[in-house]
Amino acid sequence: MPKLDKDAEVELKLDGAAAPLQASTTQIQRRGLFEYPGKSVLAVVELTSKTYTGHADGEDKDPQVKVRVTLAEVAQDDEQAQMVAEIMRAMYRRRKMNGTLDEIGPGSRDVEGAVSEALGNMPTESEFEAYEAQKRERQGRGRVEQH
Repeated sequence: MPKLDKDAEVELKLDGAAAPLQASTTQIQRRGLFEYPGKSVLAVVELTSKTYTGHADGEDKDPQVKVRVTLAEVAQDDEQAQMVAEIMRAMYRRRKMNGTLDEIGPGSRDVEGAVSEALGNMPTESEFEAYEAQKRERQGRGRVEQH
C-alpha cells in the first residue's frame, strides 16, 4: 500500500455489504426503517477496510478507502439506545477536548472510561458465558433419556 502525505485527505466509502446489520436488527426495526423514512436506530459497529484506490501524483482526486461493517450490534430498546448515545457523546467530547475533532487520522482512542461507565450495568463476557452454561445445563436436564 502506498504511503500518503500526512496532510492527504482520504475519502471514506461504505461498502454495501450489510449482513452484520441485518443480523443485529429485529424485524420490527427493519420494518420501521422501511416504513418511516428518516427513522434511525443506534448501533455500535466495527469498520474494516476492504479496498483502496490510490491516485497518481498530481491527480486532483482524493485517495479512497472502502470500508465494510464487519461487526454490528443495534440497540434493542430505549435503555440500550441511551447508552450508545451517551458513549457517542463521550467520544465526541473527548475528541473535542483533544483537539482531534477535525484532525485527519484516527483521533483519540481513549474512551475506555466512558465505555466502562456507560456499560456498568450490562453483563460482562464471563457473566454471559455463565448464563450460556446454565442454559445448556437446564436444557440437558429437560431431555428424557431413552433406554
